[in-house]
This record gives sequence, C-alpha cells and structure tokens, in this order.
Amino acid sequence: MKFAKRLDAVPPYLFAELERKVSEAEKAGVDVISLGIGDPDLPTPPAVIDALTDAARDPRTHQYPTNHGTEEFRSAAASFYRDRFGVDLDPAGEVIPVLGGKEGVGHIALACLDPGDVCLAPDPGYPPYTSGPVFAGAQVHYLPLREENGFLPDLDGAPDAKLLYLNYPNNPTGATAELEFFAHAIDVARERDLIVVHDNAYSEVAFDGYRPPSFLQAEGAKEVGVEIFSLSKGWNMTGWRAALVAGNAELVDRYRHLKTNLDSGMSEAVQHAAAVALTEEREFPREISEVYARRRDLLATGLREVGLKVRVPRATPYFWVAVPDGHTSASFTELMLEQASVLVSPGDSYGPSGAGYVRLSLTVPDSRLEEAVDRITRALVIIQS
Repeated sequence: MKFAKRLDAVPPYLFAELERKVSEAEKAGVDVISLGIGDPDLPTPPAVIDALTDAARDPRTHQYPTNHGTEEFRSAAASFYRDRFGVDLDPAGEVIPVLGGKEGVGHIALACLDPGDVCLAPDPGYPPYTSGPVFAGAQVHYLPLREENGFLPDLDGAPDAKLLYLNYPNNPTGATAELEFFAHAIDVARERDLIVVHDNAYSEVAFDGYRPPSFLQAEGAKEVGVEIFSLSKGWNMTGWRAALVAGNAELVDRYRHLKTNLDSGMSEAVQHAAAVALTEEREFPREISEVYARRRDLLATGLREVGLKVRVPRATPYFWVAVPDGHTSASFTELMLEQASVLVSPGDSYGPSGAGYVRLSLTVPDSRLEEAVDRITRALVIIQS
C-alpha cells in the first residue's frame, strides 16, 4: 500500500512513544512510575460529572451538535474570561469550542498557513506546534527558548513569517510570561502582519498566589490573534477533549469554516458539562494547584538532594531539569528507566534546544511521587559512587 508522505515528515508522537516504553516495561514485569506524561491522576469535579450525566439523558444531546457551539458554552466562556482575566469577548463571534487544545493547535495551522508559508514555533515546545504547520505544507522556523532569557523567545530577531505560536505558562519548561511580553509580541505582529496563536493550557495551574495572565489581556491582542484555552489540566478533564478558541472574530470564523469540513463539533452534553466547569466550578483549579504545589516542593527537595539543578516552577505541573554532566537527554532518560524504573521525557523530543534537559510531571499520586524520588536518589547515588 502507498500512503501520504506528509506523515513521514514528522516523527512518531512523543507521548505515544512514552506510553509504548511504559507498556513494554510493564509487560516485562517492571513497576514503572511514569513522570513523562502530563495526564492528571485526580478526578474531574463531581458537579461537572453530574452535569454530563444529566445532559446525556436529554435526547437532544444525541444529535449532531453545531460547530458554532451552544450559546450556553460560549456565554460561559465569555463570562469566565471577563471575571478571570478582565477580557470582554463577544460570545456570538469571538468564541468557538474545540475538541481539546491539541486539536486547536494543530488545526489552526490548516486555517492560517499555505504551502511554503513560514511558521514560528517555540523550541522546545509542544510537538503539534511543528506537526500542524508541517501537515499544512508550511516551513517551521524554531525560536529557541534559552534559560538565560527566562525561556522567552527573541521575537525581534525572528524572520518574517505568517504565524507565531506562543505558550505561557510554558510546556515543557514551566516558564511564565507577563503582559509586557505579550504586548511586545502584539507590536511585532502588527509590524509584520503576523498571526499570533497563544496556547493557554496552564494558566489555571499556578502556585504561591501567582495568577498567570491571558494573552488577550494585552491591548490589541484581538487585532492580531487568538488564544486557545483548555479545561484539561485545571479541571482534570484531559479525556473530555474540551477547549475553546477565542479572540479575533475573523480567525474564529475561519476556524469554524475549517471545522465544519473536518468534524461535527463537540458533544452538546460535554459542552454543558464544560460550561458548568467554567461557572459553578470556577475555583476548582485553585484546589488542584494546592495539590501540585505540595508535590512540586516534594520533588524539588528530592532532586536538589542528589545534586540536580532545579528551577522551581510557579505554574504548570512540570519540572524542566538539566541532566547531570556526562549525560544527554536520551542517556539520562534511559538511565532513569533502566536503573530507577522511572520514566521521564527527554528534552530534545520537544525540539533541538531541549537537548540537555528532561521534563518531569507532577501528575502522579503523592505516594508514587515519593517512591519515584527515592528511586531516582538511589540510582544516582549508585552511579555517582
């Protein structure tokens, strides 16, 4: 059989590969603790589950949904943005539901990019910032995120392009950005006729009283781009595939045009449940953040005790850790899996600038995280002795 060549232009999806490694080890009888995938281990809020259950019993939710999204969902999103970020959104034309942030990131490239266009993607970064543009036939230009620059890209030194992806709080580095950075990005976008897509998957997972801003809070943001907001991490809803695209009305409409030709929209039962999350359960992410903060401190202490350089994040459930001298991202990942039965994500899987780092996730129960720290400690002590 002959297949499309576009799939050959991207590597196997990182997290699918990590799942494969865990599965192979477990089949061999190894108890692996996976810190490689950011999938919350705690349940979705009960009120959201109850809302889904009630809506699923309504026969009207059994029919095709509208790709425009229900009025309830769009209004809930607009209300959330107004109260949380001070951003006014027109629910009729500036909000659309999407099937998870990943779908939004990947498909928006198809709505914006033509073959030969240039897309600016953060490096290291979430893999769909690369695969989406590649599937659209565009060229990807990496914007290195360096630790000495706070993992912020050099926008002034970037080449001319059509689309810019941003992501703060950042995956995988855990870095944050303030409104001044977003304002500068908007100035650059205006000067270069650049579309900005901000992937806001982690603003609701933050610590020590920090409240990350939205890109749309910066003046002029809706003139140049959109924000993708996901419920996955803040409300433990990764499996629900509930997110939204908000901002520039023309781009939102073009995205809707694309979706009507690719899928049939988000289940209206899920939209109802997501609306409840954004209204009645608006404070739930703060509770989850307290759990992650406790785990963050536990992991930071353990890693420092074995001599690893640790930058403690103030948002996201991730640690971005420089590997010990003498190791590469790959060799340290293999060491952790073989000697500690702990899976971490190799940094260069997120882009070439991730070389020399690994990412660790806090999305495992406290007891398993404590066990992972003990295993990592024992393994490194043995190696260093």
